[in-house]
Amino acid sequence: MNGDECTAMNERRPRTTPSDGAYEPVAISSRSGYDESVHHGAAVALDRDGGQVFSVGESDVAIYPRSSNKPMQADAMLGLGLILSPEQLAVACASHDGTDRHVAVVRSTLAEAGLGDEALANTPDLPIHKPAAEALLAGGGRRVPIRMNCSGKHAAMVATCVANHWPIDGYLDPAHPLQVAITGHIERLAGHVDHIGVDGCGAPAHVVTLAGLARAFRSLAIARGDVWAAMTSHPDLVGGDTRDVTRIMRRVPGLMAKDGAEGMFAAALPDGRAAAVKIADGASRPAGIVLAATLRTVGVDVDPTELGDPVLGHGEPVGTIRPVIG
Repeated sequence: MNGDECTAMNERRPRTTPSDGAYEPVAISSRSGYDESVHHGAAVALDRDGGQVFSVGESDVAIYPRSSNKPMQADAMLGLGLILSPEQLAVACASHDGTDRHVAVVRSTLAEAGLGDEALANTPDLPIHKPAAEALLAGGGRRVPIRMNCSGKHAAMVATCVANHWPIDGYLDPAHPLQVAITGHIERLAGHVDHIGVDGCGAPAHVVTLAGLARAFRSLAIARGDVWAAMTSHPDLVGGDTRDVTRIMRRVPGLMAKDGAEGMFAAALPDGRAAAVKIADGASRPAGIVLAATLRTVGVDVDPTELGDPVLGHGEPVGTIRPVIG
């Protein structure tokens, strides 16, 4: 795929857009015993045979999976000759917390490619993990690329460039050989790429359908390849101890799951069952709960009440978020 083909792809009209009324109520948040907010979204579940057996809203709504694309991006890079340890691969698929442990793994990926922190072109940021961010600031630290949650993916990207003798400069350009190959792989897995934008970290962000995202995760899980093995073996590296993406993988052995910005979540098991969720207004806090409820429709034993954070009042739990699907 060349630059002209990428431009043409950007001009395609998504088959179902958020403005088409694609979303329905999926969760309700309560405060002090009174329902406060209704969260709208879309959800889809696939059975062991890959058939779509449950949906809320439009399963063909075109969405940015955001960081839920990372397993597909990582799988593409493995196909381009990238060699990583399971820990390094898990962090390449991660929206990590930015703790010292996560950063050490990112640096090991860079070091094995003969690179340092300066090779990363992702957006500087503080760790997602609040204690880690507070400790960094207290010690005189600042926002830097390696602490940003996408630094593992970017380390893998520049390492892939080194492995293929491609220039590192401009590696985020959609027309760069690395990104062209990644886009082609996402299209093969998800069935279609409707548009390419810019993600929060600066990398290309691909638009696919919600059902296409679920099918892509299903393909990676049933293959039981390196991406599935790394993520399911190291769920703490994919997110962090208090994050829903880590919690749900720990609760369901073999489940490969990945969250994404703006209310995205997708997951799949190697037996073929898969699910994907988009929260309409981009709120992240109901996404894991709705994903768990969607997985339950295909018999996955996961309790939505074990996910999500409590609704707080004056710093104390005063409410919850509950799914209204499944």
